[in-house]
Parts: sequence; C-alpha cells; structure tokens
Amino acid sequence: MRNQRSNNKTWLMPVLFGVSASLACVWGYQLETTDHIDVGNVFMILLFLGLSAVIAILVKYSWKVLEEKQKKEKSGVTVITTARSLRLSAVKKGYTRDEFFRTWMAIAACNFVVLLGVYPGFFVYDAQTEVIEVLSRSFNTHHPLLHVLLLGGSVAFFHKFTGSYNLGIFFYILCQMLLMTWIFTYVISYLKKHGAGKKFRVITGAFFGLFPTIVMYNLCSCKDGLFSAFLVLTIILMLEWEELTGRGEKKKKAFQIIISAVLMMLFRHNGFYAYLVFAVIVMVSARIMRENDRFHRNTFLIAPVILYFCINMVIGMALSAETGEHQEMLTVPIQQIARVYYYEPESFTEEEKEILHRYLSEEGLSHYTPRISDILKIYFDNSAYEEDRASFWKMWLKKGAENPMSYLNGWFLTSYGYWYPGAVINVYQGNTVFTFTYTDSSYFGYEVELPGERHSLIPAIDAFYRKLSIEKFQQNIPIISLLFSPAAYFWAFLYLMMTAAKIRKEAGMYPWILMGLVWLTVLLGPTYLVRYTVYLWYAVPILIYTVLLHNKNAVEEL
Repeated sequence: MRNQRSNNKTWLMPVLFGVSASLACVWGYQLETTDHIDVGNVFMILLFLGLSAVIAILVKYSWKVLEEKQKKEKSGVTVITTARSLRLSAVKKGYTRDEFFRTWMAIAACNFVVLLGVYPGFFVYDAQTEVIEVLSRSFNTHHPLLHVLLLGGSVAFFHKFTGSYNLGIFFYILCQMLLMTWIFTYVISYLKKHGAGKKFRVITGAFFGLFPTIVMYNLCSCKDGLFSAFLVLTIILMLEWEELTGRGEKKKKAFQIIISAVLMMLFRHNGFYAYLVFAVIVMVSARIMRENDRFHRNTFLIAPVILYFCINMVIGMALSAETGEHQEMLTVPIQQIARVYYYEPESFTEEEKEILHRYLSEEGLSHYTPRISDILKIYFDNSAYEEDRASFWKMWLKKGAENPMSYLNGWFLTSYGYWYPGAVINVYQGNTVFTFTYTDSSYFGYEVELPGERHSLIPAIDAFYRKLSIEKFQQNIPIISLLFSPAAYFWAFLYLMMTAAKIRKEAGMYPWILMGLVWLTVLLGPTYLVRYTVYLWYAVPILIYTVLLHNKNAVEEL
C-alpha cells in the first residue's frame, strides 16, 4: 500500500503538467481558429485526453533519466590533478575583469551591427507619447516616470543641441543596449562560476547577442527590455546571496539586490505587485518552516518595496504627474462586459444599459476587439468609476453569473498567446501606425515613431527585422516557430522549475518564483505580446544549465 501511494505521488506532477499543457493546446487552438472555446467538441476532448497522457509519460520518463544521471553523479568520484584542480578553482570564480569586458563587448558588438541596420533603433510602443510628456512638461503615471524621463530626456536633450531627434533616440538605445548586454555577461559569468564549460557559455553568449527576439528588445525604446533584464539580474543576485556564507559578503549582495529590484519595479508597475506578493510568500514560508533569518533576508525583501514607493512618490510630486487612471487594472472586467454586450446586447435590461453606459459609451462598446482591449480602455470613464465603483462591480458579477463562458472567452482571448505555443502574434491586425498597416503579424513593432525617422545603414538587416516583425515568416516554420513563441518558453520554464523541485530538491531555487508571479500578472493585461514576457528568453538558458546540466556532486581530489 505504501509503495502504491509513493508511485501515485511520483505521477502526480507529470499528470498535472500533462493535463495543463494539453488543455492549453486544445483550448488555444480553438481560440486561435474560432475565437471561442467549445467544451462539448468530442474530437477535442479525445485529443485532450491523448495529449495529456503522452505529455505526462514524456515528463515522467525525462525525470527517470535525470534521476539515474544524478545517482551516477553522486556515486562517481572525479579524480583531478593539482593543475586541473587549480583551473577548476579559477572557473568557479567566474570571469576575470578582462574576460568579462571581452565577453561583454562581443555581445554588444553583435547588437551594435543590428543597431546600425535599424538606425536610430526601434522607437516604438508609446515612445512618442513619452517624449511628448517631456517636451510638453505634462506628465501622468500611466507610463513609469523614470523611463519617461530617461527616454524623453535623451531625445529632448540631443534635439536641443543638435537639432536631431534621431541622435537622441540612438544615444538612449545605445546606452540601454550596453547596460542590458552587461547584465547578460554577468549571467554568463554566473554560469561559469557554477562550472559551465566554454561551449555552453559561447552558445549562451551567441543566444544573447544574436537571437532576433532578444536583439529586438535590446534595441527597442520600450521599458520591457530593461525591466526584464533587471528582473533576471535580481533573481541571479538572490541565488548568489543564498550561496554566500560570510555576513559581510551577504550584506554587500543584499545591497545589490535592493538596487536591482527597485530598478526592476520602476520600469514596470506589475513588477511591484509581483515583488510584493513574492516577499510575502518567502517571509510566510520562512515563518512556517521556523527558519531563523540570521542574515536578514527580509531586508532585501522589504526595503525595495519601501524605496519604490518613496522614489515613485518623489518623482510624481516633482513632475506634478496626474493620476487616477483605473482602466489598466480593469482590463479583464472591461473586456468581459464588452464581449457580452457586443454579442448579446438584448441580454441587458434598460437599467443595466444605463449603468453600463456610465462607464463605457455605445461608441466605445462598438469597438470591442477580441484580442486587445486598448481601444475600449480609451473610452472608459474614470470619473464615473471613482464616483460609483459598486455599481460597476455589481453589474460585472451579475452578467458574469449569467454568461460564464463568454467571460472565460473574453479573458482567454487576450491572454492565450502566453500559454498556447501555436498562437500567431497578430493582435494589431488592421491597425495603421506611422509607416505601415499590420496585416499578417504584429510580432514586434519594428518602426520608428515620430519625431524619429528610419535611416538604415545596412538595409539587408533592416529588411530582415521588418520581415520577422510584421510577416508570419518565422511563426509559420514548424519547430523553429517555437523558438519565437512566448508560450513555448513559458512551458519550458514551468517544466524546468518542476524538474528543479523534483530532481534537484534545492530550496535555494525560490527566487525563480518571482518570475512566475510576474508572468501571472500579464494574464490580466490588455493583450498578449512578446514584449511582456521577453524575460523568459533570458531565463531559459540559465535554467537549462542549472537544472539539467550542472553536476553539483562532482568531488575534487588533490
């Protein structure tokens, strides 16, 4: 009986993973092709059951192979000569200053060539709006104020002294690229410190320096690249903190964590919410396990939250930034109500219509688009919501109880691209922007918004990135398309995290929970875009090495 229970437990996680991944594939396919989920489709039910079984078996088998590998690692003793021991000791120290600089410059050089090809860089995703805020001295808290000042300030400064907006854009993106590639180099040094060989480090460096999705956001003016880089850096610093033993070393590392975490939160609001929940989870878990916080872990869990509040408040007050926008937090409820009204307006009584139109006009509701809520948010009346929130939520609950599947479809249609690997990122289809109209794909913004202007110095590179951004190209190639899919990286991340818990059993892996919480916040966002989850591209190579390849049981003998 005991063996049977143990066997059941070993199958629990693979089955849960298989069911979740299979459900994502089946429901995602339906949403992609028909804009709704059909729970009664017999073929899809059978496909779901079959996929669940196959995925669960594959996960279980992979864990069996890894467990056997780990047993061999534990039983094996590596006899190492004195010279080789000294070399391995050097490896565990990470890069020297010269090695670090050479690696950094190599990755940056790869990015710089592309920057010349797309000069002055990818100036897109609200870039014009942020620059106008600086030029007009009229600020609001819709966009992170630190990013508004850095981007808008760079463009305004260079324009004032040179008359060129392009130079300001180029300068900002170049500085951002150097900072992000520095962080990538730090990550590779971390891997070297943990025994990663030259081949793996070269592959990782090439991935960071050449893979198009990563390069796009290294050279993009939006805040998502910096946010993602600081998110990964914060996690790496926490992992290093757990490995240190000296109080002085831990104190220094905690200071670095605080700086990185604050910057991460200042570049995206959802980073704050995720970090707050993360801090609570870690502190409560420590209390439950009766763990004594000898080295003041709570300091770097609490301090960033306080500093973020203070810095944000000071910047907001100094700039007299306007607040009061609620639609970003209400994206999902707004989309759900609009979907019910769009398809079944007759289900609303006259009284319900009157209440609904206080918050969303008839014209606004006519702009309902299944995969993106940006237009609806423009029409949302914040003042009406502030005067009477109760009526909005009462109506939302009532219509949800009457139309549960419509609510589910309304939410999933703006988020399924994060969990269905076959999704084509084309949420802006039909939208006309500054230099083109989205038709086949909106994988990446690509363009240069006014007042900037594209002046490519290497047209072939410009053409290649345009093709990747607004054509289906890479999204239509089997297997290759998965390398560009946010959902594929999410499932890889989840598998690696589950594998770490099952095989490695290392409590020190807890910092990765922060990334999982950040991912959960995007499910409540206005749509699914690569920019909101680019940190998964940065994280997966690290987890592949630390979870699957790293031999922590190797024994050195002089």
